[in-house]
Amino acid sequence: MTTQPEQLLPSLLNALDILEFAARNLDPSMLGALAEAIEPRAEKFREAHARASSAPNWLKLAGGETLTAFDALKSSFAQNDVRGTYKALRHAPRAQEALYPHAVGEPLINRFFIDHALRGDAQVIERCAQSSRDGETGIMHVDNDYGMRGGYSLYVPETYTSGRKWPLVVALHGGSGHGRGFLWSWLRDARTYGAILIAPTSTGPTWALMGEDTDTPNINHILDHVQSRWSIDPGRMLMTGMSDGGTFCYVSGLEASSRFSHLGPVSSAFHPMLASMADGERLRGLPVYMVHGALDWMFPVEVARQAEQVLGMAGAHVTYSEIDDLSHTYPREVNAPMLAWLRGAS
Repeated sequence: MTTQPEQLLPSLLNALDILEFAARNLDPSMLGALAEAIEPRAEKFREAHARASSAPNWLKLAGGETLTAFDALKSSFAQNDVRGTYKALRHAPRAQEALYPHAVGEPLINRFFIDHALRGDAQVIERCAQSSRDGETGIMHVDNDYGMRGGYSLYVPETYTSGRKWPLVVALHGGSGHGRGFLWSWLRDARTYGAILIAPTSTGPTWALMGEDTDTPNINHILDHVQSRWSIDPGRMLMTGMSDGGTFCYVSGLEASSRFSHLGPVSSAFHPMLASMADGERLRGLPVYMVHGALDWMFPVEVARQAEQVLGMAGAHVTYSEIDDLSHTYPREVNAPMLAWLRGAS
């Protein structure tokens, strides 16, 4: 039996949902259980992909990246290789990047890039189906091919108009990560709820947590360009990040000269010295949205609880979200609440 392209696409989108599930629930102590949950579904996609006799190149590319992710996951699970598992999941953003340009003409893809809670909302579906305007809206990459450092990827919602100020999210990848891949951790929510999104890549292998800080000047340079071109609300500028990226939110975002109005560290490290060295005026009233997993094996949850207490005592307005089933991974379900918090919604 042959699988036609129109049949392959739903299977591919389902496979990407499975990879998202794997990324959200990755826990070194549970790799066996995760493998048992994923592998039967991965095999269904392998079969569907193998039966596809013809497909456009973009669909082949997305399918190929998804297959590579599944195959690498299977190998890493067999070897109990956590590092290999993280590397395998980096293929999912590449598959999404191949799909996204076709969201306008493919209703299934359009809905895939809408927040799950609103995928049945006809008005949201219609609004998100707008075409991008070259150089003004959509996804843009500036010196940010994989393998390059210090560049950034940018998403400006297709619904953008200059008639109002837009919230800005600067999302920082984890250690050894890349902004071009991390963009996809936030794109669905920025698209659904309307926020300009920047995903920079660190100038070094990870963010400048020690020694000379080359990343803060680079991020400021990026901000200069984006703020000169698009209408940004200076009171709704969020720096958020995962792991080392979250830690850098403290390192850079607590400086007196920081341009960010809000900070959102996720699954990050913290040392009380960061607060003691921070500018007192900067900390006073600073909105901070902290997210941490109770099962975090890299930065134990006690670190985040201490950070909540220390920052709160220093005068910051801390919102703390502790997720019972979260290990050291990025929980995309926090994006929508964080955007609502950024907008000042209850």
